[in-house]
Amino acid sequence: MMKAIKAKSDIMHESRDPEDFIWRPFTQHQTEPAPIHIARAEQEFLFGADGKEYLDCISSWWTITHGHQRPEINAAIIKQLSHFSHIMFAGFTHEPAQALAQGLISVTEGAFDKVFFSDNGSSAVEAALKMAYQYHRNRGNQKRNLFLAFEGGYHGDTFGAMAAGRGSRFFHPFEDLLAETRLAPFPAIVDEDTPAEIHAKETAALSRLREILAKEGERIVAFIGEPLLQGAGGMRMARPAFFRELCKILRDAGVLIIFDEVATGFGRTGSLFAFQQIGIAPDFLCLSKGLTGGYAPLSVTMTHAEIFSAFKSDDFSKAFPHGHSFTGHAPACAAAVASLRLFETDNSFAKIAGLNRFYQDWFAELKKRGDVRNFRSLGSVAAFELPPAEQAQSYKSGRSERFRAECLQAGLNLRPLGDTIYVLPPYCFRPASQARLQETVGKILDKIL
Repeated sequence: MMKAIKAKSDIMHESRDPEDFIWRPFTQHQTEPAPIHIARAEQEFLFGADGKEYLDCISSWWTITHGHQRPEINAAIIKQLSHFSHIMFAGFTHEPAQALAQGLISVTEGAFDKVFFSDNGSSAVEAALKMAYQYHRNRGNQKRNLFLAFEGGYHGDTFGAMAAGRGSRFFHPFEDLLAETRLAPFPAIVDEDTPAEIHAKETAALSRLREILAKEGERIVAFIGEPLLQGAGGMRMARPAFFRELCKILRDAGVLIIFDEVATGFGRTGSLFAFQQIGIAPDFLCLSKGLTGGYAPLSVTMTHAEIFSAFKSDDFSKAFPHGHSFTGHAPACAAAVASLRLFETDNSFAKIAGLNRFYQDWFAELKKRGDVRNFRSLGSVAAFELPPAEQAQSYKSGRSERFRAECLQAGLNLRPLGDTIYVLPPYCFRPASQARLQETVGKILDKIL
């Protein structure tokens, strides 16, 4: 339906809340309460326009690593802006992108040779999926047209990423448009599991993987998974030993491996990257979120020389025809270089270890309640489940939304994934904030259970 365009002066003088013009992510606007207006942030705190203080217990969707308003990252962005803000990255280059690429190659200990820049996690995944597919095509293999992923995985919201993350159940409206993907079980473990139960879960997952490979292995382009930790799928955790065996099976079958470390990278699992605990480097590594310390949209897809060589030719049709207007955005690259340096100078891993010790003490108390379950922690991430309800509790369920509302009322930014309550704070989350989190969550559980 055609709609008449209003004069600019008419729009400017409408007495509507500016928020009425915004369409928010992951939001049902029919039922969602009004958003909280944040005026400033510092370290682990958010401050509303009304002056109310909130603890950012989930790092603003898992992006903030070292804390809000880090002077080192602020200074790096300001310094870059004194030179230029952005230039196109085809045919031009600049020092921040070069420094970041070199830094990432260094901290991944030479496992990769090439860094491809994008601007968000979905785009990093999309690039990896397309690179893997075109790699086979450039080498003359037309048979591979199928991807392999985990049940419960989430890799972003673009079409390729949705196809790889179809097991997350977020994408029903788009099912008919998604690329073919086969799903293997993810052997999620919790503190309460016995060694026998862990063995049974992992054996079943690997058995199903072998079945898929035996039947359709020659069609598989690549496997994609979140190593050690499925984020949006419910903060589900698996052992490094399982991933080592998984990678061996995939490599023996000639299947390329993509690790989506958009959420797990930059210290979240206790090491700089989760693949370092596994001891096997994938063919593609996707990074975003904490890459810039949470300061700016930026992502990378890393790979190695063998993959890159398949795209070099006198024929442009074998090049990788993919890019973004803001590829290699210089201020974002400068922020990422500064953030990476903080892992060396700011005792980041000691802080992460301290957070994990706090989780162990906190969970020891929570387990005494008897009404919450499935405790697990890894690095700076911790999670547990509310008790089973009469009806299954999905993402944004009534019970999870009540928990979230109670948290906001009490000054905590916590956003449950259905019945999964998780915390994933910035690394500067200090003892006073830890105590406040523990006390407040306990009171809210008493109230809603």
